[in-house]
Amino acid sequence: MRRSAVRATAPAGEERETTQVPAAAPTPAPEPAPLAQRLQTEFPFELPRGYVDESGTVHRHGVMRLATARDELVPLRDIRVQENPAYLSVVLLGRVITRLGTLALVHDGIVENMFASDLAFLQDFYRQVNAEGHTRASVQCPHCSEPFEVELGGSRLGES
Repeated sequence: MRRSAVRATAPAGEERETTQVPAAAPTPAPEPAPLAQRLQTEFPFELPRGYVDESGTVHRHGVMRLATARDELVPLRDIRVQENPAYLSVVLLGRVITRLGTLALVHDGIVENMFASDLAFLQDFYRQVNAEGHTRASVQCPHCSEPFEVELGGSRLGES
């Protein structure tokens, strides 16, 4: 924003000098973070069996985005979820899967018609990408000091 000059009123016969207040220097845009520091928000996947559409085409490759709080809250208002809490994972996955093969749109109707093995895969994948990229923690045996990994994932989609 630029300020204009202000002219003060001076007694008759005298003239006052006008002063100009310089406009504040624009703040430079922050430089983009190096690629290594950028947050990954989309994750490619490949279904074990694949979704078969009405024409018989199998869609196996897709992309899932990170879930937001809204993604986890909105399905709770869905009548199908209220009547059957197990339906939560179907509605939630329908919100966060952004691509699946050549399908124009992915929604909960697509997810509910997937094979059970693909649904289980997507539930595990959801846990992995929304828990800092993995659901395992490296630990060390207190007795022999041997390192190993333990699974930290919850038992239901959206829990940890």
